[in-house]
Amino acid sequence: MNRFFAFVIKEFRHIYRDRRTMLILFGMPVIQVLLFGFVLTNEIKNAAIAILDPSKDEASLRLTSKLLSSGYFRLERSLASADALEPAFRQGKIKLALVFPPGFSHTLRHDGTAQLQLIGDASDPNTATTLINYANAIILDFQREQVALSNPNAPGAPPGIRVETRMRYNPEQKAVFNFVPGVMTLILMLVSAMMTSITLAREKELGTMEVLLVSPLQPLQILLGKTAPYLALSFLNTVLVVALGMLVFGMPMRGSFLLLGLECLLYMFVALSLGIFISTRAKTQMVAMFASALGLMMPTILLSGFLFPRESMPLLLQIISVLFPATWFIPIIKGVMIKGVGLEYLWKETLVLALMALGFIGLSLRNFKNRLE
Repeated sequence: MNRFFAFVIKEFRHIYRDRRTMLILFGMPVIQVLLFGFVLTNEIKNAAIAILDPSKDEASLRLTSKLLSSGYFRLERSLASADALEPAFRQGKIKLALVFPPGFSHTLRHDGTAQLQLIGDASDPNTATTLINYANAIILDFQREQVALSNPNAPGAPPGIRVETRMRYNPEQKAVFNFVPGVMTLILMLVSAMMTSITLAREKELGTMEVLLVSPLQPLQILLGKTAPYLALSFLNTVLVVALGMLVFGMPMRGSFLLLGLECLLYMFVALSLGIFISTRAKTQMVAMFASALGLMMPTILLSGFLFPRESMPLLLQIISVLFPATWFIPIIKGVMIKGVGLEYLWKETLVLALMALGFIGLSLRNFKNRLE
C-alpha cells in the first residue's frame, strides 16, 4: 500500500511539473467560464442604429433620446433622406433604422396619433427580432408617458403611435439566413486549418522532414505545395455547402457567384496559411490538431458574431474578435449572398483577410527557415 501511495504522489509531482497539463486542467475551465459567461447572452447592447428624422421636433427628439439612453442602442448615423437607408444597410454599419414622418410632434399632438417605421436588418433574423422588440417596448413606454402628460386622469388610454415594422433582406425571418453562412465559415476554418496544421508535424513524426529539407524546393514552394491540395478540396466543400444551402434550405444568392468564389478562396487561403503556421510551431500531430481545433473552433463560434452579436460583448472581447478571420468573413458572405453587395462595400473586410494571409505565410516562412538553419 505504501508503494501505491508513493506512486500516486509521484504522478501528482509529474503533473505539477508539466505546465501544459496544469494549463489544460485549470486554465481552460477558467477561460471557458469567462467566455461563456460574457458571450452567452440573449441581451443585445449598443446596437448600431440609424435615425431618419426630417422634422427634429420635440416629440421625435425625446423619443430618440429615450432610445439611446436605454443602453440597447447607439446612434451610428443620422440620415438626411430615405435614399440613404439602403447604402447604410448594405455597408453593414447599422442593425436597425428608425424613420420619423415629417411633422411627427405636430401630428401626434393634434391628431392624437402618428406613424413610425422600424426597419431591421434581417440578414441576422434573431438580432433583428430582438432589436425590434426592444424598440417597441421603449416606444410603448414613451407613449404611456405622453398620455400621462397630456391626460393625467387617464394613464391607461390607448397609445397614439402606430409602429410599422419592416425586415430587409429576409422578410420571412428564416433562421437559415444566419445558419448557413455561419456553418460555412466554421467548416471551412476547421477543415482547412486542421488538415494543414498536421502536415509538417506529420513529416516530422514520420522522419521524412529531412527529405524536404534536402530537396531543391524553396521553403515558400514547400509551404504553398502543402496548401494547394487542401485549397482545392476545401473549395469543393464550399461548393457543396452553398449548393445545399440554396437547394435544400432556400438560401438566396443575390450577388455575384464569381465574387463569392474569390472571397471563399481568400478565406480558405487564410485558414490554410494559419494551419501551416500552427504546423511549423507544433512538434507532433496531436499538438497541432489540438491547437487548431480548440484554438479556432471556440473563437469562431463565440466571438465571430455567428451565434452572438459582437456588440453585446465586453470591449476586450470585441478587440480580440477582430484577430480571427471568421469575424471578417461572415459579413462578406452575408453581404454577397443575402444583400447582393459588391466589392465596393466589402473592400475593407477583403483587405483585412488578404493581410492576414500574407502575415501567416510570412510567419510560417520565417519559422520554416529557422528549421533549415
